[in-house]
Amino acid sequence: MTEQSPRKRVRTRHFQNAKENGIPIVGLTSYDQLSAAIFDAADIDFLLVGDSAGNNVFGNETTLAVTVDQLIPLARAVAGAASRALVVGDMPFGSYEGGPDDALHTAVRFMKEANVHAVKLEGGVRSAAQIRRIVDAGIPVMAHIGFTPQSEHGLGGHIIQGRGEGAEALVADAHAVEDAGAFAVVLEMVPSSVAKRITSELRIPTISVGAGPHVDGQLLVWTDFAGFSQGRVPRFVKQYANLTQVLTEAVNEFRADVASGAYPAPEHEFEG
Repeated sequence: MTEQSPRKRVRTRHFQNAKENGIPIVGLTSYDQLSAAIFDAADIDFLLVGDSAGNNVFGNETTLAVTVDQLIPLARAVAGAASRALVVGDMPFGSYEGGPDDALHTAVRFMKEANVHAVKLEGGVRSAAQIRRIVDAGIPVMAHIGFTPQSEHGLGGHIIQGRGEGAEALVADAHAVEDAGAFAVVLEMVPSSVAKRITSELRIPTISVGAGPHVDGQLLVWTDFAGFSQGRVPRFVKQYANLTQVLTEAVNEFRADVASGAYPAPEHEFEG
């Protein structure tokens, strides 16, 4: 997204301008001020403080256990480090399913306590009332449909959504979140042909997480794209670095230097 000054804050209106002008939108997750500052300096358009922190920060098997109280300090750190990127706080499982008022309470907490610029929640038709309530209160909402990790047990695991007869339901979800006032929608793990159809039908931008190239933007979990995550790498992820290898080599060298006495060397000492 390049239609603005590099240090001017990205706003929701820039997402709409990007869609209308065919400018790709680029997003990454972030959970701390160090990574946020790096990504922001590289002109990443939006940073999602994702509930994927449940896996990548807190070591849970799924995203389901992470709480609002755990995510807010992470979101506050990211928001404080980003001078350009739009920072989006991910509303975790259990923080909005109770209904529109429940959802608004969580969204307000993210805005007031974390200083984010928008919130994200999962679900299409089933979450439309919550989205509308939050938007009516003046808080921007990024929607999330397709494979929704918070519902992985109900969906039967990490299964591609929108195939066959499921395509029409996914399209209906997309229209529902647009009609409810979402400024953008994440499409996760859906066939690229369906994502292409949704992108052509919606007025708001579509953001792909494994939804192919025929969309308005791309989002990746930063620990996946940087080769920092452990275990299976999703098919849709391209790894741009191998930070696990880099850090492993650095740690081994540090340990060996300490064991041999090579560190600290004279240049690392203070004179009396």
